[in-house]
Amino acid sequence: MTAPGRRSSTFTRLLRHGFTDPSAAERLLESAELAPIRNDPVLLEALGGAADPDLALHGLVRLTEAQPGPAAQRELLDTVIAAKPLRDRLLGVLGASSALADHLARHPGDWQALVMYEPRDLHPEVEEFEQGLADADDPVSLRVSYRRCLLSIAARDVCGTADVAQTAAELADLATATLRAALAIARAAAPEDAAQCRLAVIAMGKCGGHELNYVSDVDVIFVGETADGADEAKALGSATRLASHMMRICSETTVEGSIWPVDANLRPEGRNGPLVRTLSSHLAYYRRWAKTWEFQALLKARPVAGDIELGEEYVAALEPLVWTAAERENFVADVQKMRRRVVENIPVAELDRQLKLGPGGLRDVEFAVQLLQLVHGRDDASLRSGTTLDALQALAAGGYVGRADAAQLDTAYRFLRSMEHRIQLYRLRRTHLVPEDDVDLRRIGRSLGLRVDAVAELNREWKRHASVVRRLHEKIFYRPLLDAVAQLAPGEARLSAGAARERLIALGYADPAAALRHLEALASGVTRKAAIQRTLLPVLLGWFADSADPDAGLLNFRKVSDALGKTPWYLRLLRDEGAAAENLARVLSAGRLAPDLLMRAPEAVALLGDGDGGSGLDPRSQGHLEQEILAAVRRAEGALQAVTAARGVRRRELFRTAAADIVDSYGTETKPAEADQGALVNRVGGAVSDLTAATLAGTLRAVVRDGWGDTLPTRFAIIGMGRFGGHELGYGSDADVLFVHEPRDGVDDHEAGVAANRVVEEMRRLLQIPSADPPLLIDADLRPEGKSGPLVRTLNSYAAYYRRWSLVWESQALLRAEPVAGDEDLARRFIDLIDPLRYPPEGLGEDGVREIRRLKARMESERLPRGADPKLHTKLGPGGLSDVEWTVQLLQLRHGWAEPGLRTTRTREALAAACAAGLIPGEEAAILDEAWVLATRVRNAVMLVRGRAGDTFPSDSRELAAVGRYLGYEPGHVGDMLDAYRRTARRARGVVDELFYSG
Repeated sequence: MTAPGRRSSTFTRLLRHGFTDPSAAERLLESAELAPIRNDPVLLEALGGAADPDLALHGLVRLTEAQPGPAAQRELLDTVIAAKPLRDRLLGVLGASSALADHLARHPGDWQALVMYEPRDLHPEVEEFEQGLADADDPVSLRVSYRRCLLSIAARDVCGTADVAQTAAELADLATATLRAALAIARAAAPEDAAQCRLAVIAMGKCGGHELNYVSDVDVIFVGETADGADEAKALGSATRLASHMMRICSETTVEGSIWPVDANLRPEGRNGPLVRTLSSHLAYYRRWAKTWEFQALLKARPVAGDIELGEEYVAALEPLVWTAAERENFVADVQKMRRRVVENIPVAELDRQLKLGPGGLRDVEFAVQLLQLVHGRDDASLRSGTTLDALQALAAGGYVGRADAAQLDTAYRFLRSMEHRIQLYRLRRTHLVPEDDVDLRRIGRSLGLRVDAVAELNREWKRHASVVRRLHEKIFYRPLLDAVAQLAPGEARLSAGAARERLIALGYADPAAALRHLEALASGVTRKAAIQRTLLPVLLGWFADSADPDAGLLNFRKVSDALGKTPWYLRLLRDEGAAAENLARVLSAGRLAPDLLMRAPEAVALLGDGDGGSGLDPRSQGHLEQEILAAVRRAEGALQAVTAARGVRRRELFRTAAADIVDSYGTETKPAEADQGALVNRVGGAVSDLTAATLAGTLRAVVRDGWGDTLPTRFAIIGMGRFGGHELGYGSDADVLFVHEPRDGVDDHEAGVAANRVVEEMRRLLQIPSADPPLLIDADLRPEGKSGPLVRTLNSYAAYYRRWSLVWESQALLRAEPVAGDEDLARRFIDLIDPLRYPPEGLGEDGVREIRRLKARMESERLPRGADPKLHTKLGPGGLSDVEWTVQLLQLRHGWAEPGLRTTRTREALAAACAAGLIPGEEAAILDEAWVLATRVRNAVMLVRGRAGDTFPSDSRELAAVGRYLGYEPGHVGDMLDAYRRTARRARGVVDELFYSG
């Protein structure tokens, strides 16, 4: 029995050597198996050096117990104490891998593989591993031999004899030897099949790239040909059986477990295609059908087993296709889209723990490197390596990546791969998730040399390296473009002009020569402005490339920088406020409207920042806008100056609204695109309508003050109509209004009428004067008698007209009437006057319904522009805005008197109220709402992209692509966008035919 003092001393020593369960460790040390060495100080010291001392001790006891007799036990323990190299290797493996400890317990003699290292064993290659597998003649013995070889790789890894790149290469070489052994077993089992065909095994992925993990699918492609004049179909059948058997030998679970899955899904047509093809069949597929990602995958193709000569023919035949893949349309966009799709498919619960696929993970480095290889490897054969770190080094040597950036990525990639290796080594399971348990994290951290506070240090280092990758994975693609035109440190390699041009073309720049000139103007020189812009531009170029018109984005950025470059706050804003630079890039490359508004007053770029705790792009309320505009009017000298100030506020707020719309539609790196399209439409419609109302209120105040002082001789109100009254204005909409006045006491009708008309004429004139600010067109054509009637009427005149002459279409138009500016009491009385017209008691009669339908039918046949495609006309086409609005308005005219919810000027609100009242089924209401929202979004997109209003999709391909990008379609999917619009409109038209024409 151990004395209490001794026990306490051992307990303390165990804690000091890194044991987490000293009590259990003490019991294991007291076991009979370790009696010969338990008191040897070398043992504890060696165990304390393991990643998990508790695990290492437990594994050592199991291994000792498994020895066939006392002599074998004594040999093992004597060697452990006497031979430091074996001690470090064996305990290092036992402390890092419970799976390899299990293997040693099942095969207790395999520890001998770690005793001696010949010089060739320090970094074995395929030949050495083939010798290690030479005795395997069935799946079970192959697994035992495989793990014996794996044991030596793991020992070199955990002891630091091999670095992470060497370990990955050794694992790939072991996989190569294993595939060859498995194919030999398959051939031996079917000699007739083996005689009929030539079969080449092409390694892909990490195996092909000579950078395999401990546990990973081994990706392969099979190529088959006939042998000795055999029939091709029979030869392919034989090759397929051999390939299938080889895959099963590696993948199936036996009493010794499995090795790893062999995955052939990277072959042409994936799992739906034949497992084995001839070389000519492969070539035919890649020439005609292959997608961009398939050429990217072929970067790592390497013949490893079977008929190596045939495999080399395969690689040589496909090589020209791989190195011209960057010339394909939408090449960069396709690769980047695939990367985004990978991230989007990660379960939310795993995103923060994904070492491989998450943001800042291994795949970010691999994708960036492969993208650069495909772009520049066409002309530079030195870049054609399948190994990520070798390719990164070659890219840096050639000036395609900055040396400092490449060094940081290399370090980060090695650390992340080391973490991945240690995570997988523990149980030899395929996983890329960082564990959550502190015990696991501690073992991983200690295995990487983090010994003070292993868990905290590991998390800190992991996040630091992931942050480096996150920051650099796109920057390395764009930064050298600046180095090609800017001053570099002596000795620093740079992109040639030709290479820079190639990269810009690959990024989607239509005029690379102009783009290089812009970069030179922005980045050259030694000023603080140039230095900050050199830092910003690599990231901005990536964001520009994510748009439909990167050339415009870069040009517009140069214009803004020329205008504001000497303003201290501008560059500080872009450098220090996280959102500002990305928001600016999105806005400048999304179309003409927002940049045009910004160029007229570049200081509005300040709105793109985060502001004081909130986004500068949040819309302002009508009350706040009116307050600012009226304050500017009070300070102004004269109506012209006052309205100029009001129009300046309108321009700034239009930019704010457009910028917010673009950013919300595109999304940012930290915030996904707004999924609710209706919310985007409501936001724009409400913001532009409120802004228009505030502008009219300020202009009215300015005109009255300039002509009459504080009080106009007549009360005056402006009633919004159409989309204005419905809070649904778009960027290019006119302001549809009615003007109403009422003479003040003691003022005769003539004087009041003259004053009211002068106000209207002056407001229209001042709001349309050519200037740097966009005009605001006032349209009063919906007034009684239309263009033939007076611009302004008194309230009594309106009452008399509506009582005697009102037509059905005017009642329909009045459904959208809402006060927007002027005398509130007069406006309220006007609304009281028209309510019985727009919500007639007992509803619109059958004669009125027939008249509405007749007017709609005539409009469809007469107003559609000549040559326009009706199916793509957002306003007048089938299922467009007019269809939905007239259907909703007919419901309002017929049922508004009985259903209070229908008494609204807003289309979507009225539609929802009709559905709630049971006037339209929920499914049909949803169809109409979707069509109306989509048509409105298209109109907004056209205005943002072209800078002028339009009701149809643009014919220019780049403009059409920009509309698609705004609507959420990736490059190359314009056809999908048009098909989706036609489909949505067609469904809506079916509902309209049922509700409007037949209901």
